Amino acid sequence: MNATTLNHSIYKIILLVLLFSASAKAQVQKTEPPFWYAGMNNPELQIMFYGKNISQYEPTVSNNITIKDIKKTENPNYIFVTIDTKDIPASELVFSFKNKNKVAFTQKYSLKKRRENSAQRKSFDASDVMYLIMPDRFANGNPKNDSDASSTEKGNRQDPSGRHGGDIEGIIKNLDYISSLGATTIWNTPLNEDNDKQHSYHGYAQSDVYKIDPRYGTNEDYVRLAAEMHKKDMKLVMDYVTNHWGITHWMIKDMPTKTWFNQFETFTQTHHRREVITDIHASKLDQEVCIDGWFVPSMPDLNLRNPLVAKYLTQNAIWWIEYADLDGFRVDTYNYSDPAAMANWAKAITNEYPNFNIVGEIWMHNQANLAFWQKDSKIGAIENYNSNLPSVMDFTLHNQIGSAFNESEATWDNGMIKFYNNFALDYLYPNPDNILVFAENHDTNRINDVYKYDFAKYKLAMTLMATVRGIPQLYYGSEIGMGGDKGKGDADIRQDFPGGWNGDKNNAFTAAGRTTEQAKYFDFTSKLFKWRKSNEAVHFGKMTHYIPENNTYVYFRYTDAKTVMVVFNNNAKEQSLKTNRFKENIKNFKSGKDILTGKTFDLTSEITLEPKSAIVLELE
Repeated sequence: MNATTLNHSIYKIILLVLLFSASAKAQVQKTEPPFWYAGMNNPELQIMFYGKNISQYEPTVSNNITIKDIKKTENPNYIFVTIDTKDIPASELVFSFKNKNKVAFTQKYSLKKRRENSAQRKSFDASDVMYLIMPDRFANGNPKNDSDASSTEKGNRQDPSGRHGGDIEGIIKNLDYISSLGATTIWNTPLNEDNDKQHSYHGYAQSDVYKIDPRYGTNEDYVRLAAEMHKKDMKLVMDYVTNHWGITHWMIKDMPTKTWFNQFETFTQTHHRREVITDIHASKLDQEVCIDGWFVPSMPDLNLRNPLVAKYLTQNAIWWIEYADLDGFRVDTYNYSDPAAMANWAKAITNEYPNFNIVGEIWMHNQANLAFWQKDSKIGAIENYNSNLPSVMDFTLHNQIGSAFNESEATWDNGMIKFYNNFALDYLYPNPDNILVFAENHDTNRINDVYKYDFAKYKLAMTLMATVRGIPQLYYGSEIGMGGDKGKGDADIRQDFPGGWNGDKNNAFTAAGRTTEQAKYFDFTSKLFKWRKSNEAVHFGKMTHYIPENNTYVYFRYTDAKTVMVVFNNNAKEQSLKTNRFKENIKNFKSGKDILTGKTFDLTSEITLEPKSAIVLELE
């Protein structure tokens, strides 16, 4: 071999090495969604491929599938490929990435078969009782995953604001406990990976929205949770976040496009004055800061006006429904995002799943502001807006529950009149039966702390929630008397459930392990909400209420077949009510049996109630 031939051979080797290196760098590092499903109502699928300089290659796909669109951004490490899956059966696809008509590398992609009748899945509704869990603080079913090599924050139960180790396995092991309360549905605060350096346990600063946080378990564990719940006729609701991700999200380090997140010249936080969204007098600046400002510095604000972002979040939500067999969404900070984009997001989901319920966190304090955001709102229609959001959280009722039962001396606008006035505005809601009612959640003061651990007031609040319109939501631990003061920090309202950890001296998950005080709370709550499960009148029945007198309040829930009479005495003294005032609803019924005590009340004259008490009568 002469020098010329040797040099030529070396040149070819070097060229091959360079070509191999270039193609190796361009290999796909992430594909999202990681797989999809055949037979979806919307056949268009946008697949994001991520890899070093991947946009320099042109993709094709096997199985005679049409590529409808290819989007490349200023970041060469991303390419968004939209394909048409119409009439394509479940199959394995192959994407080929070509450079000058030569295949540089390939990527397999799966279209999976859907579950039978997946599109028609039944969601949660007013016949359900929702149980809210903060997973890290509920039960540690698998101590081996308390810390994970890939996660920055390790388990440390001694830190009130740290990771304590509760997980998916802990929920699965205690499903019978939750069911024994009469709860039919579980809402967990987010379980997706949150890799913040500290305080990551709440899960709202997600770093990977296709992955369950390893300290909670695996994606497969989440699917198993849904399956185990469905065996017990229970429903699983995912806490979904559209407004923001966490600062440690992998895309922050390498943004697909500059407009993936809302950004200002300097850090700008939302002012939280969400009235400006519907305010016809609001300045554009105030509206921009409201929608585009960041929730907190550690939560970058997603720009849903970017079609790539909107499609990404829509598909991610649908992927979780299909993959994990979900029964509903609770959506965090719903009205912090662009209203038009959120309406499209909700519509896309309900187009795929017509019965799927989505409840949005609209933390506002009057019914007009809340009702604007419910699907088919006449208030929204004034501004030519329809949110397509089936349900909202009833923060106005939450406000009244937090004060009225502490007001034993009624005035014109204090005491039980607060509830009457609240329900008197139900005409504003397109569907008042489909709103979430609650006394507390993971962001508010614990109701037992608000009531200074007065069991009588707790019973009043739970009785109200169990019998008014809407979907009642309980917060873990209150049913055993747990409390917490938000003024002392979030950790105080998110304490560990006793018995959820090996070595806990008190195990409130079992009847034998409960203290006398815990048993008192649990037994009442369980009896009340187990009764509710079987009474259709308080699910979807009509409601008639009477103006409160002397801090007493009476309402009826009824269908053609059943009538329930609910009577409250919010006074510190015994009260008697003449029943002839309620003849309109009592009709020809002579008596009613209290569902809690079994005591029969004569409805032909008057009813006497003990101080700070309520009765729930099934009329006979």
